[in-house]
Amino acid sequence: MVRRTPQEKKRLSYLKDRRNWYGENDKSSRKNIRLNKRAVNSANRRRPSAGLAVLRGAVEPERATAVAERLAGVRPQSWRKWPDAPLGRFVANRLERRVRLGIVAEADTAPPLARPPRGRPRTWDPGWQPG
Repeated sequence: MVRRTPQEKKRLSYLKDRRNWYGENDKSSRKNIRLNKRAVNSANRRRPSAGLAVLRGAVEPERATAVAERLAGVRPQSWRKWPDAPLGRFVANRLERRVRLGIVAEADTAPPLARPPRGRPRTWDPGWQPG
């Protein structure tokens, strides 16, 4: 097993780790991917039967060909998954956004976190004194 330096581990993490780029909760994707696939497939199954519903009773040839042409010309619905972004690209985008919004002056001086993590003491602030 190859020993890696912390810098190499960080670089590999930025390359290989992924973050949700679409903007929704990454845990909700487990349900939403299946839901979206079901909705699209259901709509694609429902469309022909809805088009054929107008042909109840005696079928007139002109009307049947018009319905068949209309159904053949409709493109089926589709849905695709969006890939997650590499962590390095995600972090770079966040830093650029902070500069663009005026939260920090330059991307090089941007702090890794805008605020301390919840539930932990603020020991990261050099001017902070306990009590």
